[in-house]
Amino acid sequence: MSQGGSNRLLTPEEVADWLKVSEITVKNKYRTWGLKPQKVGRLLRFRERDIVAYLEDNYG
Repeated sequence: MSQGGSNRLLTPEEVADWLKVSEITVKNKYRTWGLKPQKVGRLLRFRERDIVAYLEDNYG
């Protein structure tokens, strides 16, 4: 992965696997974490770069 992440869209399940939390946690906490979802129809998707930025800002 390049520095800063990419524009690739991730499902809540993929984000949960990456963060080692449940999919329900992602769906309940993304607003608290400051993540802006991309809506694809009724489905939530998250930009990989936003997850990378969240992790860098909060954990490292």
